[in-house]
Amino acid sequence: LTDLSPHSRFSSEVWKVLREFLRDLPSPGSRGLALHSVLQEPFQDHVRSHVQLLARLRELLQEESEREVVATVEREFGKLESFISQVLDEAAFTKELWKSLGSKFTDMLCVPERRLLEDSRNLPIASGTARSERLLLFDDVLVLIQGNSFQSFDLKLVWVDENCGEKSAPGLYGLRITTPEETFVLSAKDPQMKAVWRWKLEQAVRQALNGKRDFPLWGRSGEGGEAPARRFFSYVFRMEGRLRGATYEGEWLWGKPHGKGTLKWRDGRNHVGDFQEGLEHGFGICLVPRRSEDRYDCYKCHWYQGKMRGYGICEYGNDLVYKGYFKDNVRQGFGILENFSAEHPFKYTGQWEKDKKNGYGIWEDKERGERYIGMWLDDHRHGEGIVVTQSGLCYQRTFHADKMVGSGILLLEDDSVYEGNFTEDLTFVGK
Repeated sequence: LTDLSPHSRFSSEVWKVLREFLRDLPSPGSRGLALHSVLQEPFQDHVRSHVQLLARLRELLQEESEREVVATVEREFGKLESFISQVLDEAAFTKELWKSLGSKFTDMLCVPERRLLEDSRNLPIASGTARSERLLLFDDVLVLIQGNSFQSFDLKLVWVDENCGEKSAPGLYGLRITTPEETFVLSAKDPQMKAVWRWKLEQAVRQALNGKRDFPLWGRSGEGGEAPARRFFSYVFRMEGRLRGATYEGEWLWGKPHGKGTLKWRDGRNHVGDFQEGLEHGFGICLVPRRSEDRYDCYKCHWYQGKMRGYGICEYGNDLVYKGYFKDNVRQGFGILENFSAEHPFKYTGQWEKDKKNGYGIWEDKERGERYIGMWLDDHRHGEGIVVTQSGLCYQRTFHADKMVGSGILLLEDDSVYEGNFTEDLTFVGK
């Protein structure tokens, strides 16, 4: 009535009359009986009378086509009657549960719109390794109770698999329950009990995802009984691991991020892209905050099983830009690193190994106007190399950890050639 009151003057008047009627009743128990007699019982009688009327009408009709039309309507009213009965039974079932549970549980679990669908005390099933003493299936969460504590799992992120992949104890039949951070097995004593629990779990999950109850009770013909394996949802990881405290919003498959999604950590890291079986996999953009500055490193790269691999572009927060290849989160293979800052602009084009300059590469010092062409080892000039200065001088030397060793060849501006030892400031030494 509250939901309808903004839309109907009639319902508003009914609500006023009903509120005045309930105000005169002394106790909650008497109010419940009054509501039953004023609302519930007349509505049930109304539906029941229509079922009986349609049945009599069907018997009086002569034409088969007319009888079939009435029979169809009669079946729909019968479904409505069964649906109302089930909803009322669930409400009574839930009310009794709140009375029987301790205040610690009811304070945490009791929500007005929540309904109990099944209780392991009525339909026995147990979780593996004495994980819980009691299992409660609500229309929105699955609850495992152990002593004075409990765990709840949002049904929108619960997957049910009858092929549990684990050997059940002799005489037990298992269902594997998968959630984003935990997987456990429910064990029934016979295949019939397992089948009933599987159907109830699948139906509850599907209804939670759809945001509405099945009508009729067993679903319409053609509707699948199993909940979809692929889903879109937001979840905050709580258990230990690399994702603790992170929030993932996107596509899921069997309890793991799978497809397009966004992963955000509390420290400011942010990954947007493709995921596969819980790991970054495919193209993605990752922002990583720099601790000492209010800036970010931005990685636009391909990922493989949680690590950068293949071609990518990284725009660092300190004005460095890398365009090249990665492997296992580090620069590996050919790449270009360029510094666009005004203080020390440079550009390196060449080979990388384990995030360091290794192999053949070209270094351009834009501030000094100097270029080095040659071999590198662990970020140092190492091996044969050629240096071209801003003034046009060119010399070839052997380098060891950035220092010149041995003799070299110097080409002067007048095209004369000097071969021997000389220092970095091009001062001749010895012969």
